[in-house]
Amino acid sequence: MIRPKLLVHICCAPDALYVLGLLQENFEVCGYFYNPNIHPSKEYEMRLEETRKVVQTLDVHLIEEIYDDGHWFKVTQKFKGEPEKGRRCDICYAIRLKKTAQKASELGFGMFTTVMSLSPMKKATVLNRMGKMFSRRYKTDFLEADFKKKDGFKKSVELSKSQKLYRQNYCGCVYSQRKLNDNNKL
Repeated sequence: MIRPKLLVHICCAPDALYVLGLLQENFEVCGYFYNPNIHPSKEYEMRLEETRKVVQTLDVHLIEEIYDDGHWFKVTQKFKGEPEKGRRCDICYAIRLKKTAQKASELGFGMFTTVMSLSPMKKATVLNRMGKMFSRRYKTDFLEADFKKKDGFKKSVELSKSQKLYRQNYCGCVYSQRKLNDNNKL
């Protein structure tokens, strides 16, 4: 049976471990690590290295995009005061989904998706709406999902613990990191 080729945007290893494993049942999966939002660069490198471990474990090819946070900072700057799940996050989703759709189209993938909907901090309805919009623009299908359903997030936590993966405590951007640091001072 020939499985459709699916490009999967990966934001972090714990989410990737669960979602890629799930998707491999029905698709020929390729990972795509593109996250200009992750700050600082040391955190970016740590998340990328953990993702490399996951794709090696699952025998999945990984495409690594160049880390370039300049554009991300430029387009999110005026929304730095937004709360988590606010407009800044929507812009961040759009940046990453657009680039994933472009890459899927460029490389001839029939479909693309993202692991981001696994996180309780991410809005699956917004991700899916954006994914469909970019799929039309770049003429590749988008696999709609809410991977946190059916205890997906819980399963991800358990799997990442069993594999001893680094599990971050903030989404990745400097603004969520500052909020975490402010909360820890209380």
